[in-house]
Amino acid sequence: MDKIDAIVSKIKPLDAKVMEQAQKKLDFLTKPQGSLGRLEGLAKQISGIIGALPKHIKNKVVFTFAADHGVTEEGVSAYPCEVTAQMVYNFLAGGAGINVLARHVGARVIVADLGVKSKIEDQKSKLKIKKIGPGTKNMVKGPAMTESEAVKSIEAGVEIFEEELAKGLDIAATGEMGIGNTTAASAIAAVIIGGDIAAVCGRGTGVDDQGLNRKVSAINKAIALNKPDKNNALDVLAKVGGFEIGALAGVILAAAAHKKPIVIDGFISGSAALIAFGIEPKCRDYMIAGHVGIEPGHGIILEHLGLKPLLNLDLRLGEGTGAALAIGIIEAAVKILNEMATFESAGVSEKNA
Repeated sequence: MDKIDAIVSKIKPLDAKVMEQAQKKLDFLTKPQGSLGRLEGLAKQISGIIGALPKHIKNKVVFTFAADHGVTEEGVSAYPCEVTAQMVYNFLAGGAGINVLARHVGARVIVADLGVKSKIEDQKSKLKIKKIGPGTKNMVKGPAMTESEAVKSIEAGVEIFEEELAKGLDIAATGEMGIGNTTAASAIAAVIIGGDIAAVCGRGTGVDDQGLNRKVSAINKAIALNKPDKNNALDVLAKVGGFEIGALAGVILAAAAHKKPIVIDGFISGSAALIAFGIEPKCRDYMIAGHVGIEPGHGIILEHLGLKPLLNLDLRLGEGTGAALAIGIIEAAVKILNEMATFESAGVSEKNA
C-alpha cells in the first residue's frame, strides 16, 4: 500500500484562488456572463485542477486497459473470453472505435494488459504488459482476486500513468476492454451504492433475457458469498472487481495527485471511479464525466458521484470512446478562455450598469 498511500497523500483540493481568476476572466469576455454555460464551468474546473489558467490542451492520453474475468464461466456475456485478446490486437493495429475517435481528437491510446487470459504475442513495443494474473477468479466461487492483487492492480495504473506523464500529458481519459467486466462493474456499484442489483445491471455486450438473469444471479451469489465491505473500496475491488478496473482507479488517483484532469468514460470506468473515490474522495473534483451510456448503472454511478455527463449518445462500447469525444469539448472550453476577446480589447460596449 505504500505506493497508493504516497499518491493519495498528494491529492489536494482544487485551487480556489485560480478558479476565481478564471471566473473573472470569463466574465469579461465578449458575451453575456454565463452564456457559454458548461463550457465556462469546464474552463474554471480545469484552471482549479492544474492550479493555473490553462494555455492549451496539447497532450491527450486515453488509457485503455484490458483484462479477463472468471465470472464469464457463469454465462454472463454474449461473447467468449477470447474476444478480449482479439480486441487488444485490434487496438494495437489501430482499428478499434477508440483508435478512430482518439485520432479524431488528437489523442494517443495507451493499451495495457492487466490480466488478459491469453498471451498477447510480439506486441511488447506497443503494449504495456502489467499482467496481475490470467484474469480474475470466478467471483461466484470466491473472491475475484486477493487483496495483494487488488493493490498491485491499482499500483500498476499509477505506474502506467506516471510513465506517460513523463512523455507529456495535459489531460487523461479512461477506457477498458474485458469480456465479463460489466458484471464486475455492476457488482461494485451494487455494493457501494446499494439498492436493487437488477437496477444497476444491464445487458453489457447484448445478452438476452436469460443471460441478464444469469448475470443478476451471479452478482447476488458473489455478494452473498464474499460479503464485500462497502466502506472499504479495496475490499470491494478484491472480492468482486477486475484487474483493469483497479488499474483505472490507479490512473484516476494518479491524475488527481499530479493535478491533471481525468475524463471518465463509461460504466466500467465509472465503477473504477467509485473505487478511486472510496480510497480518496478528493479525487472526484478532478473527474469529468465524458458521457452517460445506456447501461442503467452508469447514470446511477454518476449521480452517486455528483458528476454531470457532457454527452448522452446512447454509447455502450467502452474502450474510452465517450471520453475521447468529450476531450474535444473540454479543449473547446480552454480555447474559449484563451482566444475570446474581452470587451475592452474588442472595443465592445459592456451592458449598462
